[in-house]
This record gives sequence, structure tokens and C-alpha cells, in this order.
Amino acid sequence: MESGKMASPKSMPNDAQKMAQILKDMGITEYEPRGLLQRAKMVFSLKVILFLSLLLLPVLKSSQVTLNNNGYDGIVIAINPSIPEDEKLIQNIKEMVTEASAYLFHATKRRAYFRNVSILVPITWKSKSEYLIPKQESYDQADVLVADPHLKYGDDPYTLQYGQCGDKGQYIHFTPNFLLTNNLLTYGPRGRVFVHEWAHLRWGVFDEYNVDQPFYISRRNTIEATRCSTHITGVNMVLNECQGGSCIQRPCRRNPKTRLYEAKCTFIPNRSQTAKESIMFMQNLDSVTEFCTEKTHNKEAPNLQNKMCNHRSTWDVIMSSEDFQHLSPMTEINSPPRPTFSLLQSKQRVVCLVLDKSGSMYREDRLFRMNQAAELYLIQIIEKGSLVGMVTFDSSAEIQNNLTKIIDENTYQKITANLPQKPSGGTSICGGLKAGFQAISQSNQSTSGSEIILLTDGEDNQMSSCFEEVKQSGAIIHTIALGPSADRELETLSKMTRGRRFYAHKDINGLIDAFSRISSRSGNISQQAVQLESKTLDIPRKKWINGTVPVDSTVGKDTFFVVTWTIQKPEIILQDPKGKKYTTSDFQEDKLNIRSVRLRIPGIAETGTWTYSLRNNHTKSQLLTVTMTTRARSPTTLPVITTAHISQNTAHYPSPMIVYARVSQGFLPVLGINVTAIIENEDGHQVTLELWDNGAGADTVKNDGIYSRYFTDYHGNGRYSLKVHAQARKNTARLSQQQNKALYIPGYAENADSYMIRTSKHVLDLQENFDKAALINTSGLIPKEAGSVENFEFKPEPSKIENGTTFYIAIQAIREPNVTSEVSNIAQATNFIPPQEPSIPDLGTNISAISLAIFGLAVIVSIF
Repeated sequence: MESGKMASPKSMPNDAQKMAQILKDMGITEYEPRGLLQRAKMVFSLKVILFLSLLLLPVLKSSQVTLNNNGYDGIVIAINPSIPEDEKLIQNIKEMVTEASAYLFHATKRRAYFRNVSILVPITWKSKSEYLIPKQESYDQADVLVADPHLKYGDDPYTLQYGQCGDKGQYIHFTPNFLLTNNLLTYGPRGRVFVHEWAHLRWGVFDEYNVDQPFYISRRNTIEATRCSTHITGVNMVLNECQGGSCIQRPCRRNPKTRLYEAKCTFIPNRSQTAKESIMFMQNLDSVTEFCTEKTHNKEAPNLQNKMCNHRSTWDVIMSSEDFQHLSPMTEINSPPRPTFSLLQSKQRVVCLVLDKSGSMYREDRLFRMNQAAELYLIQIIEKGSLVGMVTFDSSAEIQNNLTKIIDENTYQKITANLPQKPSGGTSICGGLKAGFQAISQSNQSTSGSEIILLTDGEDNQMSSCFEEVKQSGAIIHTIALGPSADRELETLSKMTRGRRFYAHKDINGLIDAFSRISSRSGNISQQAVQLESKTLDIPRKKWINGTVPVDSTVGKDTFFVVTWTIQKPEIILQDPKGKKYTTSDFQEDKLNIRSVRLRIPGIAETGTWTYSLRNNHTKSQLLTVTMTTRARSPTTLPVITTAHISQNTAHYPSPMIVYARVSQGFLPVLGINVTAIIENEDGHQVTLELWDNGAGADTVKNDGIYSRYFTDYHGNGRYSLKVHAQARKNTARLSQQQNKALYIPGYAENADSYMIRTSKHVLDLQENFDKAALINTSGLIPKEAGSVENFEFKPEPSKIENGTTFYIAIQAIREPNVTSEVSNIAQATNFIPPQEPSIPDLGTNISAISLAIFGLAVIVSIF
């Protein structure tokens, strides 16, 4: 008999009411039925056939966060454009961060707090005077994302983290529902949850629980819950054993084969704790304010922290991070200053192409390839409504187009008409950048937050002279290095402005692949182009070659099929899954003589396998390329996409790099995919790697949609490009849940400090006047932990109970002086004295031998 507190189940469905009553009967507090469901391992079927991601020299997402004088600056929290405008959301974010800052300050032993935070609201919200223009802050580079889950089965906060021990994570994801509703019963205060997730994101520590292996056998041969520290106490119960419409709760049983508890067993922590550790296990316990240290760390627990960090404590890993290498605690203050918040609002996308037309661009058809890629970008990749300008440069720079709003075919043709046709002159990269800034400002747009796509194959020994101007501009610069002679400072430009960087050389489709990856940073995935195919084909003279491009069920809008050639236009046949054919005459040839044709598929492209045939009509062999791009089928259907990167900016042999590819639909991982990475160095040497999601080697967690592999096959120093191809295995692609979450707790076990037992001959006395009924002395009864069976003997007063007398018993639990439970159910007892045998002398009635016949259920009490 134990006491507990729970939420009212009046509005719950029948199954949830049964579950709530069970937990109420157990004394498990603060139950929320949704959480138990969302903790279940859910797998959803998905009709996915093919998707492709092609990236060149991608690296881990860069963060603007810095730690200066104990304060974190540059934190960006971005709200997805699909989220309706809500002032309460901004207010709750501020409150969460403020609460988290104080919690972080004490958790790090006065070493760190949150000082400056930017909240980026979407362009879909109304403009306000207090909203500032962002610089390099963007949704896709934010530290914290506020967005709905794609499938609405839960609001678990989590961190996308798939690196090694100590590696930073990608982002924290909170849903609006988590931020706007009271989740204290489920996860604990939001500020504590934020610190838990921040430890994942910033310091690369891992969870100290394990939902797949919640118990283990310790060295002392006892069954322990997987946790840190072991000082956290609780009970092990089966909560929802239901048969025939009724559910029971009971203590866990041992499995004789595994010697562990049965699969349904759950560890329920006691509400009252003294343990201070650990935030990475249960941050929602009131007593927990610290990370596990070497002294308190549980090295035996089979959790991810021990697996990934070689049984090091979370505090040891945190103190080894670059944040705390030379940082002293702020011993002079007891609490940190309050955070400062800036409100930013995303703006209309502004892009300026800054293209090299110097003499070296004549080599290897580089100018043609650049123009092919730029045209494809303007027609197929850039989002409608964007403002686009163009600058070309050699020894000097020239503005070809001020910003033009991309609305229809006529608008982008005004830009493509000015693509350079003849290469000549030297290379002035700074001149091109300054002209790009000018093209933006002359169109009454701010360079702050605008994007520049800089492509060059040459060197400029004066490039560092404009670095300061670049920083002050606030622009984001994406760099495309073409060929082995491209200036080594290009990567510095993209790194300092948080832009993307790419490298292309002998892969004839490399430039198209690079341009295809420079999509909007707003978070509106449904508007972004998805590359389905990118292939180079070497076709002998007068020969046909066949191929297929499967189109999956999540895409099909704005679908283009593009073919380029090096000598002569080939003959083309394209057939959709239903048999409809398109021939060469259906394709539109560009007017710029850049050797490319394209077909825009009318309406929504059919789902299924598209087939194509190409014939080289020339007397010599030639290289042809095939590119197919598309967009999401509808705004409500997110496409399945693949993003890829490497683990570090630079690597030195024999230190390995890790190649990562994330396959997802929205925020949900996609499993059952064949993922192949092609890595090419500056000399054109290619290495093909199959990436795995099996939890072995470089892969942190099995079945999390992150496919990875170590790469060690270096061929000299220099730039390396990465191209990733992902294709669903037959009938195996499926969606799964995110991991690295703050632990959901279904409730707490709370002991009552004592029991009050009262009796009466009248049931109504206990129901209506419990406090006036006869009190039984329970001073010798010490409550056990929740779920235990209590045995208590007492002797009713003889004068009050005659033979055949029926009386009633009820119990009330007491926790703290003024906290009591409701009165329990009422048990009935009858005093029955069996008749004496005639041969035995009448010795009278001995009260100790009274037999009580008890009728009624086991007594259950709950504190409200």
C-alpha cells in the first residue's frame, strides 16, 4: 500500500483511464498516457524508391556559438516557417533559456551560462519594428530548431547527434507543443531539458539511460536499473499487464534465461531523492543538479555514454572540451546575469552569382560547364520569388544583372542571356566580391544575410585584403573551387561567413552537383529542389545506352530531365512508368549554345521507374550527362532527402575521417537504405564506400538513419570531393524515431511517511466521517517502497467486538504534515468464534484467538 499523486483521468480515453487507475492504485504519480505511447518503438512503412544527394567537400555544420568570459554568445534558436505566429512561443523560449542559464551555471560549477541568444522568426510572420535583419544567422545553421514533428506521435525533445565522444551535435529540436504546453510532469522543467540537450549538442556526451537495455546484472550479482548514479532509488514494476479488458500492476519477475527482469519491467524513480547526479539520466528529478563525475559515475551501466566514451564520466568529457580548457569558475557570484535576447526575422532570399571568366576557364570546357550549371541553377534550383543578380570577373569585375525577382521563364532568361561566352584575362576574386556587394546594395537590399555564389578556377594573391570587408558585409559566401589551381583561401571565405564550400574537377557533372546543393536556408524543405539523378556516361560512337531513374512517392513537382553533351546532341527517348514516351523533339535546347537540352515534365511526375535511352550519333565517343531534379509533391508531403558530410575540415594520414550520410523525411530517420559514397581527390582518383547504419565501426547507433564509414584511403594532400547515392532496398525502406532524447518518465513512486488506520461498525462513518472513526495504533508500521505488500496485525478492543460482529476498516496515507491521501476503499471484517467441542472445558473467550473473516479487496490508497 503506497501513496501517490496523478493527473485527473476524466478526459482520457478508456484505455488511458484504465492505465491511469492502475498507476493511481500503485502510487505512481503524474502520469501522462501520451508519453508511454511515444516511447514505444514505432516503425512506419514508406514508399521510397530512389533519392540522391551529391555534395562536394561538405563538412559538419558550423556554429556561431563561442564561450567568452564564462558566457555563451551567438546561440541561434530558429522557428520553422510552417509554425503559426505566436508571441507566447517567443516568451516561453526566453523563459526556458533564462531558467536553463541558471541551471547550467550550477551544473558546470559556475563555469558557464547563456549570455546572448538570437531568436530567428520566419518570414511568414508579420514584420515588427523590434525584428532585426539577420547576418549569417539562418534556419539551417541554427543551434536549436523549433518545428513540428513530421508524424504527430510525440513531442520528445532531442538532439541530432551522431559523432564520436566529445564531438558536437547538429542541432536541438523542440516542438511548439513542448514549448507551449505544460510538460513538467513528463520531462521536468524546460530549462533543465535544455541543459540536458545542450550537453549533447555542445560537449558530445551521451545519455546514461538505455531504453533497449533498461536493466543489467551488476558485479554484486544484483539486478540494477541502467542509470547514473546508482544512488538514484526507485521501484521496478510492470505497469500495463492487461488481459480481458482489465489491467494490473505488479512487481517485476526475473526471466530465468537472462537472469534479468522481464521485458515489460520499468524502473520508476522515487519522487524523493538525495542523489545530485546525473543530468544525462534524469534531469527532471528535483535533486539532480550535476553531471556524473569520476567518483559517482556508474561504469557498469550498459548505456551509450559508457559505450561511446570508454566508460568515462560525462563530467570528465565535458571538462575535456575546448570550452573549459582555460576557464576558471566565477567564484565571486552565486547566480549568473540574465541572458540577452535579440529578435531576428528571415528575409526574402537574395543571391548573387559571382562567376570567373578568366583565361584559364578555357581549359577542359570549364566555361561551358559553368554556364550549364548556372543555367540549371536558375531554372531548376533557385526558389521562385528569390532575388537573383550576376557578376562576372577576370582581372576586373562587371555587374551583368542587378537583382531580379525570379517569377517565370522570362525573368531567369534575362540573367542567363548574360552568361559569359569567351574566357580571357586574369583573376580578381576580391573585385568580383565587391561587385557582388554593389549589385545587391544598388537594388536596395542589404548585404547582411544575402548570399553570394563564388566560382573560380584561379588564384588571387590579394584575396585576403578583402576579408575584413567580407566580414562587415554580413553576407554568406558559398565557394566552388573548380580544378586543382583554385585558390586555397576560398575555404576561408566560406568558413568565416558560414557558407557552403564545394570542389569540382574531372567529374564533368561536378559543377551541376555543386550548384544543385545551394538551396534555400529558410527551413521550407517543400520548396527546395531534390536531385534524383546525376550521372556521366561515356558513350561509344553510334551506340545506344539505357538507364533508369526511379521517382519516389514524396516528390514529382517541377521535375526536369536534362542532358548535356561534349560534341553533338544525342538522340533521346524518355519513358514514364505508365509508358508515355518523350523524344528529342520534346526537349528544349538552350539558346546560348552551351550544349544542353531539358524537358520539364508536365504536372506531377509519375511515381515509379522512369527509363531513358541515349544514342551517340557522332562518329567519335563523347561524354553525356544526365541530371534529373524535382521538388516535393505537395507542401504537406516532405521529400525524403539525403545530406552528407565528413567529420572534420582537414585530416592527416593515417588519422581517419568519417563519412556521414543522413537519410530522412523531415525529422524522421529513414531505414533500410543502400548508401554509397564516392570520394574523389584532385587528381581524379575515386574511392567508393558503402555506408552502414549497423551500430558498428564509425556508426554510433544502429538504425538511426545515419549511415557512416571510416575513410583512410588518402591519395595525397589536397581537396577531396564527396558524392553520395542513396537507394531504397526493395520493400525495406521505413521511418523510425529519433534518439538522443531527454528521458520521458511515466511517473514517480512516492512513499507515504505513515499510515492512518481507522475502524467502525458502520460503513458510512468511514465514508463520511473518517476522522471521527476509531483510530488504530500504527506506530510500529513503517511504510515500504511503492508496490510492496504490507502485513500489519492489530487487536480490536474485546469489549467492542462480540461474536458475529461486522466492522469496517479503511486507511489513509500521510506524507508530510499536511499532505494526505484520499480514504482508501473500505474492507469488511467479521468476528467469528467457532463453537466449542463438548468434551473441552469452557475456558472462556481469549481475545488473541479471535478469528476475523475479511471481505473486500486489498486496500489501495493514493495521495492527491
